[in-house]
Parts: sequence; structure tokens; C-alpha cells
Amino acid sequence: MSDAAPSLAPGAEPEPPLPSLDRPELYFNRDLSILEFNRRVLALADDPQVPLLERLRFLTIVSTNLDEFFEVRAAGLMQRRKFGAGPLGPDMLGPNREIEAISEVTHGIINAQYRCLNERLLPALSGEGIRLLRRQVWAPAQRRWSEAYFQKEVLPLLTPLSLDPAHPFPKVQNKGLNFAIVLEGQDAYGRKSPIAVVQAPRILPRIIQIPTEIAGPSDFVFLSSLIHEHVQALFPGLTIKGFFQFRVTRNSELFVDEEEVDNLLDALADELPLRPFGEAVRLEVASNCPGEVVDYLLRHFELGSGDLYALPGPVNLSRLAAIIDMVRRPDLLYPPFVPSQPPECTRPEAIFSQLRRAPILLHHPYQSFTPVLDFIRQAARDPKVLGIKQTLYRSTPDSPIVDALTEAAISGKQVTAVVELKARFDEANNIQLAERLEEVGVQVVYGVVNHKVHAKMALVLRREDEGIRMYGHLGTGNYHPRNARIYTDLSLLTADPEITADMNDLFMHITGMGKAPKLRRLLQSPFTLYDAVLAGIEKEIRRGKRGRIIARINALVDPGIIRALYRASQAGVEIDLIVRGACALRPGIPEVSEHIRVRSIVGRFLEHSRVYYFGNGGKPQVWAASADWMGRNLFRRLEVAFPIDGPALQARVVQEALTFYLEDECNAWTMQADGQYRSLRPTPETPCRSAQDRLLERYARTTSHD
Repeated sequence: MSDAAPSLAPGAEPEPPLPSLDRPELYFNRDLSILEFNRRVLALADDPQVPLLERLRFLTIVSTNLDEFFEVRAAGLMQRRKFGAGPLGPDMLGPNREIEAISEVTHGIINAQYRCLNERLLPALSGEGIRLLRRQVWAPAQRRWSEAYFQKEVLPLLTPLSLDPAHPFPKVQNKGLNFAIVLEGQDAYGRKSPIAVVQAPRILPRIIQIPTEIAGPSDFVFLSSLIHEHVQALFPGLTIKGFFQFRVTRNSELFVDEEEVDNLLDALADELPLRPFGEAVRLEVASNCPGEVVDYLLRHFELGSGDLYALPGPVNLSRLAAIIDMVRRPDLLYPPFVPSQPPECTRPEAIFSQLRRAPILLHHPYQSFTPVLDFIRQAARDPKVLGIKQTLYRSTPDSPIVDALTEAAISGKQVTAVVELKARFDEANNIQLAERLEEVGVQVVYGVVNHKVHAKMALVLRREDEGIRMYGHLGTGNYHPRNARIYTDLSLLTADPEITADMNDLFMHITGMGKAPKLRRLLQSPFTLYDAVLAGIEKEIRRGKRGRIIARINALVDPGIIRALYRASQAGVEIDLIVRGACALRPGIPEVSEHIRVRSIVGRFLEHSRVYYFGNGGKPQVWAASADWMGRNLFRRLEVAFPIDGPALQARVVQEALTFYLEDECNAWTMQADGQYRSLRPTPETPCRSAQDRLLERYARTTSHD
């Protein structure tokens, strides 16, 4: 066969080459995309259709998200800038330009956040009798109470530090509340110290309810107001010229060389106490803080003007979340719901016989997480069960899952727990969890060196008449009962012999560190998952305009997958991407991504399920997974994707996890080619039903019917 290029028909024009897919302008910056997600969360705080206390909650979530962003993402960029590193992502922005862009975008978000608080939320809360009383409006009885409270509960825990050669600037902890006090006068030793620092003890509540006998039923004061009112008691004989809040955010990454340590648990335990004192990355101050004090703080923390955030209100809005639990106003919250329980899960003692008949699919939080807990608890109590193998990424030492594993080990069963110690910000919990399990004889493994074990798997080995039979649970979320009530996730309970055999091979691989197993049904990163996703896209490319791809993920930033999706769009494949957070792909670019649509759903529950759909010529392939389409998930973590088989289960997942979300015009935002997002709801006041509402209604009917 000749390798010569086919000749063109007489007079035919050659087809123009397709645009290059490596151009930086085709990719949106990951960190800026993360910040765009927080704009969408903030929009819920400004939405009059959302219950008032839930609006306050969304406002505080933005603060918590931004804290973590600076502790991790911005901190990493500042480190790279410090060492002169070049561009890392396909957008080729580079640390210097990216840090400047982050500062500009974040300042805009925070300004909008405080406008929302001061101009809309606080007046609305006051209209409902929920008030945060400033010092200037305290009645005489309230002032007397504040002095007594300060003297008894606050003053003994405060340590005023005037700054001089004998009293250097104190070690200010990450995200701690601090006060810069401007002083005038001489102390008992004739010294002049123009500035002092007072740190608010972390043990003290930041918001305190005023006794109802001297105030309204829901009147509160800030701890900062109490300290400000009585700060003179800390500096007798001196004049207080100024009192200004400030807060420092620090680099919170833990640096442990896993190749060089003998025991990862001990190494992390040694590193954790240093986390609160990493390099400063952000300074927040009260907006009334004078320039000379601001400059002094910036110099001390070695920060620039772009790292400064002057705030017209409390410096840590996340603390306002305490009000939600203290006021007890269910009328200002989302209506309560009871997660439904499938009929086949109402008898935990029959779970194994049920799974031999058919798998069980659960859609959390609309369906209860209890069947998953019952699965492990029943395994712990069943005398026929010989062993349990479980991954634990995020959990707590007092989790029902941990209780069940402990019970199983005490009863003599072989229990293996893969505890991912390096789950960010859960390291301390996971260390306690691992130690508790080890004390009762559980075989604890700390994951894989340099690869986080992010897969969600539980495997039960049970002796039956025909021999040892295995039962498994696979999920897109963590074994954390509280998260299962606020995160959307999928769970599959199954006795499929090929899937459970794959699970057992994976556990053997994690603990024994042999060659990667050749799996029958499951996909595993870092070995087969990435190639399988690319292969699925390639099959749809070959089908051209008859191709179909839908993906629901939390983040899409891997350049290899994005390039493959661009090529699919160029081939005419219709592609819908439901991406909650960061998305580096730019949709709607002519000749590149005009067949790609990207939407983000932000609502009552945190969207967390990962589902991959490939049309496959009318015989769809549907996968649920623990992995997003990010380099860290595909190459630096151990992840698992599991098939959704059978017409009924597949149709259910496609409808509930994909179709409902593509039809959502209430909580949906569509991504534009410039990386900005547009709400599909014409106005915040427009009535609508979201995918989450439809699922709540569906499973509420199931509950009432049962």
C-alpha cells in the first residue's frame, strides 16, 4: 500500500489545518478558576430565595474556602516565585503574573463579600431579631455584663505584649485573631512602647450571646468588641490611641520526604506542631488601621501591598457560622429532610443475601448512608465473616466505621485499614484514628509512598458453603457520616465476583507493593484510569457527530484530557461537562471547542459525585469514580473508577446524576469562553426547581411510600 498522500480532486481546495491545541490562550488558569467557584458560592449568600441563615452559611463558606486557598494554592505559588520557577500549567501564566491576578480577583471577591454582609445580611438578620451589637449601642446593663464577663472569662487568658528589645514580636499563629494596640505614655520603668500586640486565645468563642434578661433573644457581641471595650485594663497608666484587628494566613503544607523517613505517622506527628507557624502569605487588617501600623505589620511578615486585605468588618467571617447553631431558627434554614432507606436495606442482617441477588446503588445524601455503615457493622458481627479490608481517607476517630472495625478486630477477625495520613487538614484526625485501630490489632497501612490512597473501598470476606465469598462497597465520597449528609455522592454495594476480586487485588497491591494487578472490571490510577478515559474519548472521536460524552466531576485541569476533548469537539462530538469547581478548558471557541458546554451546579449540597459517560454507539459506558480529571488524581493518587452496569442502575445514574443536572436552570452556571460564569436563572427572584430539589422530592416520595 502506498504511503503517498491522496491527491485532491481537480479544483478542490485543501482543507485548512485545525488550530493548534497547545496555545496557552486555550487554557484557563486553575487557581483563577478556583476563585471563580467562590464567586458562585457568594452569589448564594446574595440570593433572596435562599433562607436567611443559609445565606449567612454560604458567606462563611467563602471565607473558609479562601483561607484554604491561601494556605495551599497561593502559598505554593509564593514558594515557586521565591525560587524563580517558571510557568507550570498549560496557560503559561507563571508565578508572578498569577499572583498579581489572584490578588486582583480575590480583592474583588472580598469587597463583594463585605458589601453583602454589611448592606444586606446584617440588616436582614436584624429584621429577624438576630443582632450583632456594636459597643456604641450597648445599654448600661449590657456594659455592666460585658465588664463582668471580661473580668471573669477573658482577662485571665490574655497576654499583652508591648514591643521592645525585651519583648519581640510574638509568634502569631496561622489565622489567629490578633489586635495591634497603639499606645501613648510611659510605663512603670519609664519606657515608651508605641505599639503592643494582644492575641485572642483560640479557646475563647469569637461570638458571645448576651443574656436574654438584658437583651433580645438573639443578641450577640464579638469577642473583639469585648476586648476593645476593656483593653485599658491590660495597659494601666497608658493611653490607648488605637485598637486594630489583624490576622495572618500562613503556608500550611506539611513537608515530609516519604522516601527518607522510617515511620510516616511519627514524621507527620512531628511536623504538625509547625504548621501554624509557616511563612506568611496574607495579611488581613481592619480597614480603619492607620498606614503606619499596616506598613509595620507588612514589614514584619515580609509581605507586599498586594498581600494586604483591608476589611470593613470582622477579619474572620467564618466565625459567624456559630450564630446559625445558636439562634435555633429552623424557619430561616432549608427545610429538614430525612434521607430515604431503600426497602432492600431495611434488614441489615440480610445484607449479604440481598447482595447475592442484586447490587444496591445509593445516591447520597438523598438516600441514607446508614446501609453503608450497616454493611460494615454487620460484617463485624457476623460469625461467618473472616476479614474486612477498608480504605479511610477522611474520617474521625469516633466514626461508626472505626467503631465497627474495632469491634471486628476485637472479635478476632482479620482487619486491614489503609489510613491515608496525608489527607490535607485531616492529618491529626487520621493519626488518632490509626493509633486507635492499631491498639486493638487492626493491621494499619499508611497508603503508598508518594501516592495518596484516595480510592473509597471496603471489602468483606465471608465463609459460605461454596467457599470464601467477597462483598464490596465502592464510592465516590469518603467514609464520613456527616459529609454523607451534605455531599452528593454515589455508593455501590455489590457481590459481583469480578469487581470484588479486583478490589482484593488492589488491597493486596497497596499492602504488598507488588506489580500493578491486571484488573478485570475496575480502573485504577496511576496505571489504567487515565488511558481508559483517553480511550473512551478516542472512540467517540471516531464516531464524529454521532459521538457523545458527558462528565460530571469536581475539577478538570489535566491538559492531556482537555486536548482530547478539544479534538473530540473538532470531530463534531457533543460534549457536556458538569464541573463544580476548577475548569481549565475553555468552551465555545470556534474550531476548537464549539461543541463543548461547561456548567457548574452550586446549591444546598456540595456536588461531589464523579460520573463519566461515553455514548459508545448506543451502548453507553458509565463509570462512577473517586477521581477528578486532574493530574494529581490521575498520576499521583491511587484512585478507582467502577462500572455502572445493568439497564436499571445505568438508567438511574444517567438520569439522577447527569440528565437532571443538564436540565437545571436554577442552580446552574454556564462557563463562557473567557472563564467567566453566567447564571441560567434570569433573576434571583425567578422561581425554579433545581436538580437537587427534584432529587429531594423523588426520595421524599420514596420515604413516604415506604
